[in-house]
Amino acid sequence: MDQRIIDLYDEYTHAPLERRVFMKRLTALAGSTSGAMAALPLLESNYAFAATVPSDDARIEASHVSYAGASGAIRAYLARPKGTLRLPAVVVIHENRGLTPHIEDVARRAALAGFVALAPDMLSPLGGAPADEDAARQLFTKIDPATALADLVAGLAYLKARADASGRIGCIGFCWGGGMANELAVNVSELAAAVPFYGMQPAAADVPKIRAKLLLHYASNDNRINAGVPAYEAALKAAGVSYTKHVYEGTQHAFHNDTAGGRYNKEAAGLAWRRTIEFLNATLKS
Repeated sequence: MDQRIIDLYDEYTHAPLERRVFMKRLTALAGSTSGAMAALPLLESNYAFAATVPSDDARIEASHVSYAGASGAIRAYLARPKGTLRLPAVVVIHENRGLTPHIEDVARRAALAGFVALAPDMLSPLGGAPADEDAARQLFTKIDPATALADLVAGLAYLKARADASGRIGCIGFCWGGGMANELAVNVSELAAAVPFYGMQPAAADVPKIRAKLLLHYASNDNRINAGVPAYEAALKAAGVSYTKHVYEGTQHAFHNDTAGGRYNKEAAGLAWRRTIEFLNATLKS
């Protein structure tokens, strides 16, 4: 697919652009209305591909829970291995669409790897994640970052208080959630590990506060996010923060999301996930 079309979709989903403006520009790039309509399914999420681990998988226990956040009750999805106690935990932080079937599936993948996984819906204060992605992205313009961070910190406290959690906690975040994973690393000294996928970087002045070990995943074709990488890496080195960075060549923003159409890269996603589980095993289970 034309990189200009993928870049336009990234602008549409993150700026955000009004849909009519997006469609007008997409039509111009595609050369026709029919070309634009043919490109859309290759760009937009399809949650029919979300269940790589079925919700009724006999190896795990999964359900929706609620915990007290700074903004009120936060609805979340909790997945854990069946019949096992005192496991390390991870918070799975979604993209700017709220808690979707894909993120619930990621939580189940983490559970299969031996973690108690909590995936909060950060749109809970606004009624929860709507099924319509455009509506979800618009709701994110109303989210106060400081309040969202406090709601995630409350999720960590919820996990620490669970009898089936060992107290060792990490986080995994994607896109918007990747940025929030970085912010958790800055603001929570007890966080042991953070894995941001193509997430916005924290302010360089805040990097010395990080005590967690970091595993950073980036797409090579992601100029918006990658613009902040050099300054972040320089600050991490200067502060002596333990980190590993991987850039996946030929990939797009959201390459790990198997519901993300043409941006999904199966090979890179699989490699990044294997690296993530190896990293979390080493940092949370040792």
